[in-house]
Parts: sequence; structure tokens; C-alpha cells
Amino acid sequence: MEKLYEGKAKILYSTENPEVLLTHFKDDATAFNAQKRGTILEKGKMNCQITVALFQWLESKGIPTHLIEQSGDDQILVKRVKIIPIEVVVRNIAAGSLCRQTGLEEGYELPYPLVEYYFKNDELGDPLLTRDRLLILDLASEEQLEQLQSLALKINQNLQEFFASCQITLVDFKLEFGIDHQGQMILADEISPDTCRLWDQTETDPQKRVMDKDRFRRDLGKVETAYQQVHKRVLERLA
Repeated sequence: MEKLYEGKAKILYSTENPEVLLTHFKDDATAFNAQKRGTILEKGKMNCQITVALFQWLESKGIPTHLIEQSGDDQILVKRVKIIPIEVVVRNIAAGSLCRQTGLEEGYELPYPLVEYYFKNDELGDPLLTRDRLLILDLASEEQLEQLQSLALKINQNLQEFFASCQITLVDFKLEFGIDHQGQMILADEISPDTCRLWDQTETDPQKRVMDKDRFRRDLGKVETAYQQVHKRVLERLA
């Protein structure tokens, strides 16, 4: 197989079928635009299995994804898509950069889900862009932006309900989308503790409740334990 692309968390390979790619999930962990680096034991395996479970569940709710099948503990086969260079972030509760940029207190429940768009560009630091800037940069059409928002909000509604059934609060999360060979916009990339903020509803302590990569970012410790808990609850819920 030929390596096509290596990112912070995954490697993409070609396969014998030009319309099918293989995604390998890495144990590498990065934060602050890769300024902080480390390794989370078996992160690749856990994130792969969480993503497969959630993508399959979302497809049952009518949301198309690039997933074909899991091909190994930390590998999936996916449809080849043209990735839209926009990271779509949906926020339900104030945390992270939203607090730093607005002064909102962490934990403040937003009156409605906030959808944000970030330019997927490491050299520029993945900046937050307005709708008009996205259009001027020709990163997406007006129709595609409407689709992105509609899909993101639908995914958010479903994931909020799902994680709540696992006694987990979905604080915020990042999504990526691509266009397949038929011109359809579909969900790509992954959904995992790497791309979501997840808080344990059984914990009241602000540090102990964190179940995602913030444990790595903020040096809270027990990173693997947090990922293991999300992995266990998600897979048991869908068993």
C-alpha cells in the first residue's frame, strides 16, 4: 500500500480499489497545533473502534459517512472523498477557546448549539472564519455551507442523546466532511475522545469529569483510563 497522507492522529493509504482507502489510527497524541506531543497507550485501537461504532449508529439515523468496514483493530476501510477544508465545530457548553475568546465561564450551557467553521490549514493555525471569509476564500459554496450546518446540527442532536444514554455530556466536538464520487456530502474523519469534549455525568469534580484529550492537553493524568471509559460505555451501549 502507498502512504497518501499522514496527519497528527491517522495515516491514509491507497488500496487496490482506487475508490477505497485504508485509514490507520495512531497512538500519537498532539495538542496546541502539535506543539505538545506524546503517546496514549492503545489510543489508535480505542478511537478506531469508537469511530466505527458511532459512524454505524449515525448511518442508522440517516447520516451518510465514508465508513465501509473495520479491517483491523486500529484500521478502517473508507470511501475516497474530496475533503472540504473546513473543520466544523459544534458547541453545546462553553469550554476551551470559546471561554478564552469570550470570557464565558467554563460549563455555561449555551442557549442553542453554536456552529463554528475553522480553516483546515496547519500553517495558519486552523483559524476561525466567518461565513463571508469562507465564501471569499472559495472553501465552500453557499449551498455547501447550508449542508454543513444542517448535517452538523443533526449529528449533534443524535450524539447528545446517545452520549447522555452513556452518562456522558457532549460538550463540543469537531467534524470533517467530504464529497464522494457521486457528489454527495458525507461525514468523514472520526468521532472520538480526540475530537470531542466529553464530561462524565457521574463526576462533579471539574477535573475528574474530563473524559477526552483535554486530560492530555491540561496534564490532568489518567488519560488512558478516560479513553478506556468512553470506549467501554460506547461499545456496551451499542452491543
